[in-house]
Amino acid sequence: MTFEEYQKQARTTAIYPNLGNNFIYPTLGLVGEAGEVAEKIKKVLRDGEGKITEEKKNELNKELGDVLWYLANLSVELGLSLEEVALNNLEKLKSRQERNQLHGSGDNR
Repeated sequence: MTFEEYQKQARTTAIYPNLGNNFIYPTLGLVGEAGEVAEKIKKVLRDGEGKITEEKKNELNKELGDVLWYLANLSVELGLSLEEVALNNLEKLKSRQERNQLHGSGDNR
């Protein structure tokens, strides 16, 4: 499956207020789902001695899928393709790597 195919299929299941003109809803969903991923990882550290079992891996797979769904729909709301987002990210990281700027902070390094 390509990013484009995923984005189109994810969009067919999108139901939220003012669909097509609402970047806030998928943004909130994205951070909420990312928080759920973080919570599961935190509990692996707290309760599982840092070891991810198959059960936890399956749970994380579902949560990461939710993150991807919201990312796909937020991208649509912003008029971006997931492929464009992914390619731009790789170009940014390659540029930082070539300039030895992978470490540190700030958007424009």
